[in-house]
Amino acid sequence: MKTLSVDLGERSYPIYIGSALLAQPHLLTDHIRGDETLIVSNETVAPLYLEQVQRLLRDAGKRVDTIVLPDGEQFKTLDTVNGIFQTLLEKRHSRKTTLIALGGGVVGDMTGFAAACYQRGVNFIQIPTTLLAQVDSSVGGKTGVNHPLGKNMIGAFYQPRAVLADVGFLKTLPDREYSAGVAEVIKYGLISDPAFYEWLDGNLSSLMAKEREAVIYAVEMSCLNKARIVSADEREAGKRAILNLGHTFGHAIETAQGYQGLLHGEAVAVGMLLAAELSHRMGYLNESEVAGLRDLLRRARLPVAVPAEMTPDLFMHHMALDKKVSEGVVRLILLKSIGSAFVSADYDKGLLSETLVAACTRPA
Repeated sequence: MKTLSVDLGERSYPIYIGSALLAQPHLLTDHIRGDETLIVSNETVAPLYLEQVQRLLRDAGKRVDTIVLPDGEQFKTLDTVNGIFQTLLEKRHSRKTTLIALGGGVVGDMTGFAAACYQRGVNFIQIPTTLLAQVDSSVGGKTGVNHPLGKNMIGAFYQPRAVLADVGFLKTLPDREYSAGVAEVIKYGLISDPAFYEWLDGNLSSLMAKEREAVIYAVEMSCLNKARIVSADEREAGKRAILNLGHTFGHAIETAQGYQGLLHGEAVAVGMLLAAELSHRMGYLNESEVAGLRDLLRRARLPVAVPAEMTPDLFMHHMALDKKVSEGVVRLILLKSIGSAFVSADYDKGLLSETLVAACTRPA
């Protein structure tokens, strides 16, 4: 087992990475301060792992309540979170309760948001069951819900008490969901870790085959990179924004599709390639580096083409509603080189238009 730390002073917390973590109950129970717990899961994950977590908590003398949510990004809404509040209130949970997110990124985001709001803040713990959640959304304290006009536009920064990233959960993860998580893994190499990017290029077949050591290493390096960035900039006042590489383009796709088309990681993959192509047009990345990224994404079974329904105007409409818009200007995360990302508000708008036109007219 690997143990990392997100260093945020008195709000610091551990990330446990390994397999069979629930066989060590203290990794979970040490971070529950009272006797009340509410497990939040979804219809896909609950039949697989809910009973195991319930039994572990009851054996530790905890009171255990449960809510099982519908599965899917389209259910990441205020209405769904209200169901969590309804359960907490009906079961008379106090400020000493602990919410436990058992699921992927959608479950984690909504559970964290509910924890941030319930009685003005209660503890919560992340048990992410997807690769994307283990390497990205469960770490860093971003919580929230979507709105028809924009992704993650309603939420809060609220840190968990602990993260249990058990790679054993990934055995039951569908291949498409797994690939979506690999997109976020590739992101960490692109933004801040060229050596990790090189490792991914040479070891992607092992990672895609879910070889245990490769998966643990990929999760560890992803969490290490994110923890370092979050510790330096918890609320995205500066450097943390580079974690959004590809996300402005990707969120535009997700919003335009009503959160029912590409998976989040798939949309981010397309977005990262668009960011790389714009970086190339601006004179940063060379053509072979862009081609190398395209090849890496394809080998990870990720899309590299813009969905057929997207147009440059549709991109710009939804990008204008992104959280990273400041004083009416869309800020983009671009690449000076592989492993070096930066935030830009003064990119050439003409080159952005060229990039979008080329992508939207390119054959799939």
